[in-house]
Formats: sequence, C-alpha cells, structure tokens
Amino acid sequence: MLARSADGKFLVLPALTTAHSHAFQRAMRGAAQRPAASSGPRDDFWSWRGAMYRVATGLDPESIERISRVAFRELRAAGVRTVGEFHYVHHRPDGTPYDDRTAMSDAVIRAAKAEGLRIALLRVAYHRAGPGREAEPAQRRFCDARVEDVVRDVESLRAKYENDADVRIGIAPHSVRAVPPEWIRELAAYATTHDLPFHMHVAEQTREIEECLVETGKRPIELLADLGALTKRFVAVHATHLLAHEAELLGRARAFACVCATTEADLGDGLPDLVALRAAGARLCTGVDSHVITDPLADLRALETLPRLASQKRVTFTPASGTPAETLWLAGSIEGAVSCGFEDDGGTLRIPVDHPALALVEEELMLDAIVFGGSSAMVASIAT
Repeated sequence: MLARSADGKFLVLPALTTAHSHAFQRAMRGAAQRPAASSGPRDDFWSWRGAMYRVATGLDPESIERISRVAFRELRAAGVRTVGEFHYVHHRPDGTPYDDRTAMSDAVIRAAKAEGLRIALLRVAYHRAGPGREAEPAQRRFCDARVEDVVRDVESLRAKYENDADVRIGIAPHSVRAVPPEWIRELAAYATTHDLPFHMHVAEQTREIEECLVETGKRPIELLADLGALTKRFVAVHATHLLAHEAELLGRARAFACVCATTEADLGDGLPDLVALRAAGARLCTGVDSHVITDPLADLRALETLPRLASQKRVTFTPASGTPAETLWLAGSIEGAVSCGFEDDGGTLRIPVDHPALALVEEELMLDAIVFGGSSAMVASIAT
C-alpha cells in the first residue's frame, strides 16, 4: 500500500475518499461555534440546524457552485480524490422547482470536476419534517411532493452523466425522519435494480429513533432491513446510536457505516460503537460531512481512536491481515470509493519523505506515523 516515488523523495499512497459531504455547509465554518440564543439551556444538533437552514435558504445555482468549489478545492489539497455529495438543496426557497430541475445538482457536479474530484452525486429524497409533520418553511426547497419526482431527477442525472468516468449518481433518502417508509421501499428497489449507491443518515440522533419507533414499531435499521434497503450498496451515515443486533444486520448485508467523526464531535452526536460494527462485519468508510474542518486523516484515525475513548483501551482492533494503519487507510480510500460507486481509489497522493512530521520515524512505521500522528497538511500533491 505504501510505496516510494521513483526519485525516492515522496511516500505514495492511494488517494483518499470522503464518502459523505454537504459542500454548501462549508459556508458555515465558524458561524455556529457560539451558544445559540434560541437554544435555551441545551445547544445541540437541533439548534445547529437553524444556522444551517439560514445558509441553505440563501443558495442559488451560482452560489452553491462557488461555495462547493471552495469546499472541494480544500478536499483535493488534503489528499481527497473522490467525494460522496449528499445533495438535498434542490429547488427554490419556496419549494418551486427550477425550470431545469437538476440545476443545483449540476452546479455541484461542475464544482467537483473543476477542482479535480470524482463525485458521487447522491440525490437526496426529502418529503416531511417528521412522521405526521409537514415540511417546515426552511425545508421546502429540499422536498419533493411525490417519490416519482425523485426517480425522474435521478434518471435525468444518470442519462446526463452516463459517459462521464468521474461522475456517479446515487439515491439518498435523507433519513427515516424525512422520508416515509413507502418511499424508502420504492427507492431501495430502484437502487438495487440499477446497482446504484444508496446512502441514508441513520440513527444520528436519539429523537430520530424514538420517532421511528412510534411510527413503525421498529428502530431505523430494523425498518430498513424490512424495507429491503440493506445491501452491499447501502451506506448508513453516522450509525451513531445502534444496538448490537442492528450492527449485525448491517454486517450480514455487507453494508457500510460511514463515520463522520469531526462533524459528529462538532454536533455532539455521540460515539458510534465501532467495535460492534467491526465485529459484525460491517464495512467502514469516512466522511467530512459538514466541512467544519477539512482533515480527512482526523476522520480516518477516529475509526480507531474513538473506541479508545469509549473503552479506555488502546489499539482496539487487530486486523486479519496487515496493520491497523493499513486497514484504516483502506477504509479511508478504496472502501470509501466503493461505497460511492467507484471501483478504485482514482489516483495517488504524495507525502514528502522529509516532512517534519516524519522526522525520527523508522521506515517500517511511516504509515503508522502518518495515520496516527499526521494531518492532511502533509499532502504535497495528487496524481490521477
């Protein structure tokens, strides 16, 4: 996995993937780090969401492309070649579709390509604020009235980019909160028929689980299993509050859990049970998510360091082959790309052998030092 360049001056590794991104949220950096006046005694995900809605409300195709280019440029500089863009800002602020229904999706795809990234445009389905609740005003531009509208947009995007090697189109029901079960069943069947990536936010917040239990009598992963959503193309984003048997359902399906550690820490989401996910055989990948910070190596090593915090133990897993650092790099590069519908890492990144962060490190420990002691600022370039 780790090699040297022909001139011996660089360490060469598979390029990284961030499998879960909301590029427009790059415009929020620094904007939600003070106590929210409206949050009362508790500032959490739900109060943060108000700041996100204010940014989302002001977007149009031009501004989302401009902001996305900033986000994607930063990802590329950090060693990322592939991004899974969980895209849900579709329509005008009042919910009226643009004359070109995919104008916002196309703008984000243009931004990724302009900055040298491969992109999986994960077209989000969004319908409601929650079970029995109509969409809030700030959510209207995310929403479609009918599941057929989602499928029509996905088919339009697939046709438009079918010959573009750097673009994949996937489907992403936002969450069990925002999409009714019958939509999930239909969209999952469509994704399976056409072998498309199928991503969802899953169990990020305990309120989501409580509402799902009230509506369906099942926890989110239990419901998704019953609806036929759990396949090798399924990506459970966050998967923060799963029980052991839910991790086992993901593992049996060879599905992914995408952990977005820097965002989850920023939002105070909680700690996913990575030990249970690994033991169950779920595949792991990582995502930058909200772009609160762009350091894919921090997201990558969290797959091992978060369990240390939970268990108060070190070196929390032993791979069947290779080292923990090699397994983590695989999750953060090739496995992430596969979760986005690509077959390979798409390129290589180069790190200077004489980088100060690698001073005094023995040759055979270079990858360990990069994963557990480095940052994405070490990346010198990407070759494709």
